[in-house]
Amino acid sequence: MELHRNLIDGEWVGTDAVENINPSNVNDVVGVYARASEEDTKRAIAAAKAAFPAWSRTGILDRHAILRKTADEILARKQELGELLSREEGKSLPEGIGEVTRAGQIFDFFAGEVLRLAGEILPSVRPGLGVEITREPLGVIGIITPWNFPIAIPSWKIAPALAYGNTVVVKPADLVPGSTWAIVDILARAGLPKGVLNLVMGRGSVVGQTMVDSKDVTAISFTGSVATGRRIAAASIEHNRKFQLEMGGKNPTVVLDDADLKVAVESVAQSAFFSTGQRCTATSRVIVTEGIHDEFVKALAERTRNLRVGDALDKDTEIGPVVDPSQLSQDIDYIEIGKAEGARLVSGGERVKRNNEGYFLQPALFTEATNAMRIAREEIFGPVAAVIRVKDYEEALITANDTDFGLSAGIVTTSLKYATHFKRNSEAGMVMVNVPTAGVDFHVPFGGRKGSSYGPREQGKYAAEFFTVVKTSYTLAG
Repeated sequence: MELHRNLIDGEWVGTDAVENINPSNVNDVVGVYARASEEDTKRAIAAAKAAFPAWSRTGILDRHAILRKTADEILARKQELGELLSREEGKSLPEGIGEVTRAGQIFDFFAGEVLRLAGEILPSVRPGLGVEITREPLGVIGIITPWNFPIAIPSWKIAPALAYGNTVVVKPADLVPGSTWAIVDILARAGLPKGVLNLVMGRGSVVGQTMVDSKDVTAISFTGSVATGRRIAAASIEHNRKFQLEMGGKNPTVVLDDADLKVAVESVAQSAFFSTGQRCTATSRVIVTEGIHDEFVKALAERTRNLRVGDALDKDTEIGPVVDPSQLSQDIDYIEIGKAEGARLVSGGERVKRNNEGYFLQPALFTEATNAMRIAREEIFGPVAAVIRVKDYEEALITANDTDFGLSAGIVTTSLKYATHFKRNSEAGMVMVNVPTAGVDFHVPFGGRKGSSYGPREQGKYAAEFFTVVKTSYTLAG
């Protein structure tokens, strides 16, 4: 089987490798991917640093053309790349193709942003002086991405980094190197000069740690666990480095008595269980007022029981496998914790057998949970949701905000009054009314509050806040 190597200073290198295993079928090897060493990572950083002066001054049409060519190829190959993504990560094929499509749209958007770079010219308070405000690239951007969105998240970090004139060292999650490798391969063939984009696959303890320890990495954009994010923050402060962190979530969806029942059930089912619940924006706390509680729980339990769990590439599959044995074990442990805490498991939670040996789990729905339980406080990152009964909207809002996280929050209601109040008073970075908490667009800002995020928002024009630095220049006219 072909060895997929790391890209360092324009050359594909590496011999030490690991197999990429399909969670839908553990006997299926998706590919063999190189693992970078500490020395490899240092060479990648040095290459990015050396390439930065020339790339940062490249003409905007050149950068636009490379990003646009990349977008076109991604979209032309969305079926192929979607299958790759679904094989290595486990989300259903429609979800895999949808994620690849989003990656193409992201590169297309930032190809356009290259041509929309702008600044300001202001009068000085001192006569005869002109003031010019511009944005400039930072330098070497270290990018560390998670396994749950193996093509979209690398894309929404790499595309703006390159668009604004930075050079990049990217480390994908060790579990899912294939999708990022494909993106890097496309960019390299699209005409990027050597050293501008470097791919170092491998263990976080080796590759990620080397990036974090390097004084030549000007900024780090990270998506992953809270614990790792905190370590990156501490190390970055030591180097006076800019850092951007997207971490955990414990997202609520509030369902009020006046909600449309069908809308509420489908919104929660999509939010909680699709993509196997492995989304930082997934709903895991469902906060339901008394008047609709019993009817809603009955309908959602039925919807949950009927969700079709299976091989990610099967056309009938709605919910694919959990990503690996470790995550499966964590999900099952939390299901047992929920039972022990006194919550009632009304649907799912059991292993599912299919023709292939894979990590299949029927989505689990708990009722009679409280917001003090661990299943309502800690991020599980799997298809597990807990329903919490509350008296009214006021209690629902308090419960929704009672969390250390603040990424996404939703409400299902037909009341303009409550929808408006919730949008204003929810302590989350993104608020959804009558739609799933896990659906976001590629051209608008993404990010949260409290323990979920740190630093400027990702995506859309707001990405410039992280990937550039502001310069103010004064000129005496004569």
